[in-house]
Amino acid sequence: MHRRLSILTAALALAGAAHAATPSEQLAGYTAAAKTAADPARGQKLFTTTGTKEWSCSSCHGSTPTGTGKHASTGKAIQPLAPAANAERFADPAKTEKWFRRNCNDVLGRECSAGEKADVLAWLMTLKP
Repeated sequence: MHRRLSILTAALALAGAAHAATPSEQLAGYTAAAKTAADPARGQKLFTTTGTKEWSCSSCHGSTPTGTGKHASTGKAIQPLAPAANAERFADPAKTEKWFRRNCNDVLGRECSAGEKADVLAWLMTLKP
């Protein structure tokens, strides 16, 4: 499974080097890797549920991440996460992977699966500013 995610990460990074990827293209990649349909409701639940480190994604990004968030420990401003509110989000597969890896580890104490990434991205894509 980890090898499959590494292959997906490499493929997304290569695609990003050639052109900026859309959130829909990245969602398709995660969904294909997960071999199951993305579920926005599961994504919202994962985003708002407190993980092993007493944080949730919403601790920093807000429960509806269409506005500016604030890092829970540093207080640093975080630009909106929803693609409709911030066109730069999910436009670069390498950055997407970097932040999923870092944030999933911060919240869950592990990397997110392709299915979890698909679910969260599917939910984020439903949000409007």
